[in-house]
Amino acid sequence: MHRERLENVVFRAGYLAILTFMLLPLVVVVVTSFAESGNLAFPPENYSLVHYRAFFEETRWLSAFDNSLFVGVGTTVVATTLGVTAAFGHEIDDGRAGQALAPLVLVPLLIPPIILGISMRVYFVRAGLEASFLSLVLAHTLWATPLVYFVMRSVFSRFDWQLLDAAKDLGAGPIRSFVYAVLPNVKHGIFVGALLAFIISLQEFVMALFLSSRSTETIPVVAWTEIRQSLDPMVSVVSTFLIVISLIAIVIATIATNLDWLSKQLS
Repeated sequence: MHRERLENVVFRAGYLAILTFMLLPLVVVVVTSFAESGNLAFPPENYSLVHYRAFFEETRWLSAFDNSLFVGVGTTVVATTLGVTAAFGHEIDDGRAGQALAPLVLVPLLIPPIILGISMRVYFVRAGLEASFLSLVLAHTLWATPLVYFVMRSVFSRFDWQLLDAAKDLGAGPIRSFVYAVLPNVKHGIFVGALLAFIISLQEFVMALFLSSRSTETIPVVAWTEIRQSLDPMVSVVSTFLIVISLIAIVIATIATNLDWLSKQLS
């Protein structure tokens, strides 16, 4: 018992040390966003909200933030639709097409983003979609869809498919049986997949750098442009906003996935 307890303590200490090491850069980013001076230094000599006020007064940052939200919502809708339907089709198809789907969906994650950015820029120029919001949404969907797909594969693996068979036996068509028999039981998984797609789109940089213009540039692109010129705490302010949005999304996803457990505990 003494040895097991010691191993448990060592494991917890090692896990906590690694977690702390990984989170320290985020702490540095947040702290430097409150610097009063115009130089990026840690720790700051004085603390102030001057750069947060400047962010809300800067048209370019606000426009980029709106662009990121717009592209993120569009990517979420498209990627969630494709990921859910692909995972559902894989589960109900026992043929070779379903078996080949998983490796095919995984391909975009294995290609370096700079190659995707260059190739898609050439493609979208030929298609007349250069520097458009649609090109950004489609590019981000390449990365977001596989994540939604594999999340839904995990969700569908725990789904009772007899419910779908029962709905079909009662005369429901494919769409009606999915909406009333499948969707209510996997909605939390869909919600988590959608949040992941939104976060991926919000923070994606490389492909957006190749595909965006001055009017469609997103927050990461503007941050990269600014940090190449000077180490401005404004970049830390923007990074802090992205960190907060990601944390809120993670908390919401955690709550959503545990609603059933919470309801059982309260009943």
